[in-house]
Amino acid sequence: MAVYPAQGVGVIEAIESREFVGQILDFYVLRIVDSDMTIMVPVNNVGTVGMRSLIDKTHVRTVYNILRDKPESHGSLPSWSRRQRDYNEKIRSGDVFEVAEVLRDLYAIREGKELSYGEKKVLELARKLVVKEIALADGKDEQQVVDRVESFFTH
Repeated sequence: MAVYPAQGVGVIEAIESREFVGQILDFYVLRIVDSDMTIMVPVNNVGTVGMRSLIDKTHVRTVYNILRDKPESHGSLPSWSRRQRDYNEKIRSGDVFEVAEVLRDLYAIREGKELSYGEKKVLELARKLVVKEIALADGKDEQQVVDRVESFFTH
């Protein structure tokens, strides 16, 4: 299993060689678990695109701690376009800890106001990415993870 930024957890189904611009290159054939989409990632380009291994079970607690923490308050919120750019950057990083920060921050905003359509879409994506990775890393059912995550944000 591997994590591909902004797409989530996937299964490496094969390593294939393909000719590309006169060179033979090896590609991981990665099937994303949630969408069944297939992505071909050049083996020698894995670090550049941000593909990584699933977090191990010992890091699950760190993700939960990030979610449990209160977000840093900067007085009034930056504009949605600014926050959206920051959130998308964190999601594209593929770093589950940064994606957890996005999820936490959007849940905190939701406590004070109705989220816009764009904010809801980013929250849904962040929740899907975090929940799937935690469930697989911790050997838990996804609904158990959703319930635990939601428990941090209900009063």
